[in-house]
Amino acid sequence: MKSIQRRFDDISNKNPYWSSYICFAEAIKQQKFNKESIQIWFNKLVNKDDYDKKDKKTLLDQLYILSNPKT
Repeated sequence: MKSIQRRFDDISNKNPYWSSYICFAEAIKQQKFNKESIQIWFNKLVNKDDYDKKDKKTLLDQLYILSNPKT
C-alpha cells in the first residue's frame, strides 16, 4: 500500500515543521485503510520520538477510526 507513503511524503514536504505522527494522521484521514496497513506503515513512517510506546495501541486504534469514520 504505497499510497500511504506517497501521501505521507507529500504532506511532510508541504509541512516541514509538523511531526511525523501528524503527517501520518493526515495521510490516512478518511482513506479507509485497514488496521494492518495502518500498523505496518505507522511502524515504518512515524518517528518513535513522536509518541510514547505505552500509548501505541491507543494511537493505532484512534488512527483506524480517523481513517474509517462512521459517517
